Amino acid sequence: MTPPAARFATVATPPGPFTVVVTDGPDGGDVVLAAGWTDDVAELLPVVHRSLRPTWVERVDSLPVLDAVESFLAGDVTAIDGVPVRQRSGPFLEDAWEVLRTVPPGEPDTYAAFAARCGRPTAVRAAANACARNAAALFVPCHRVLGSDGGLGGFRWGTPVKRWLLDHEAEHAPVPVEA
Repeated sequence: MTPPAARFATVATPPGPFTVVVTDGPDGGDVVLAAGWTDDVAELLPVVHRSLRPTWVERVDSLPVLDAVESFLAGDVTAIDGVPVRQRSGPFLEDAWEVLRTVPPGEPDTYAAFAARCGRPTAVRAAANACARNAAALFVPCHRVLGSDGGLGGFRWGTPVKRWLLDHEAEHAPVPVEA
């Protein structure tokens, strides 16, 4: 099966330009294939799994998914939670990416805690690899995972971007409701 064509758009964000690559989902809506802090789509395409990598991409002025990004930037840090994402890899990585989407904004995990959240507490390196191989930055919030010492660890788009995201989420995180 030939991968479909895709569209991409870039929006300005406080830590820099943010580009999203989408394709059509089964319901006709957009599904994120890749996203990150760059204005060069060529930096994003190599991280898309080869079975999903589009044969060509078209720049567009706007995408509906950017409404969620704008809401996130305006302080609704949960606005990205429901955005559909499509990534492919082995079972552990695909499961880990889904688990990343459950790490609450303002409450980052360590790599060890993330590995435990994935059901594999001894798989700290594999958990870190899931973060490193995540193509859909922001929507699959790998920035919410820190080094075991509480340090930032790595981030494909640079630690200043990761620091900005964590600070933004800490400032705007929803307050848990007491039961």
